[in-house]
Amino acid sequence: MASKTKAKDKASTAVEGARPYVQRLIEDEELRDNLREAYDAGRNAYSRASGAKRPSALLDDKKLQNDLKSASESLRAVTDALREPEKMPKSGGHKLFKLLVIAFIGAILAIALSEDLRKSILDQLFGAEEEFEYSSTTSPPAPTS
Repeated sequence: MASKTKAKDKASTAVEGARPYVQRLIEDEELRDNLREAYDAGRNAYSRASGAKRPSALLDDKKLQNDLKSASESLRAVTDALREPEKMPKSGGHKLFKLLVIAFIGAILAIALSEDLRKSILDQLFGAEEEFEYSSTTSPPAPTS
């Protein structure tokens, strides 16, 4: 019974450890493409190597070397991607930035085009202006004829 519990604990620990990698694989199309390319190149290299009549012929097989190189480069890209912290989706960060720029431009245009809005903002920033009427205490000069 204790061995079953240990086995379950190990399995759940393994699942929890693999979860971020599986999640990343599900969400990252480039990672899936690199993994697929590595698999295809490895499969091609295996079929060429297993079909060789002489082991020394494998050393001179340029197609086999290219397949192995391609497989290793794709696997390196996969491991590098898994080691890097997860990238923010490309559209997510740009959408927020674009939204902020559009809102900022819209606010500037609204302030520039609306006198009432401009007065309201200035009143809130600097306090309301006192309005007054000017009345002259002097009399106009007498007309000279």
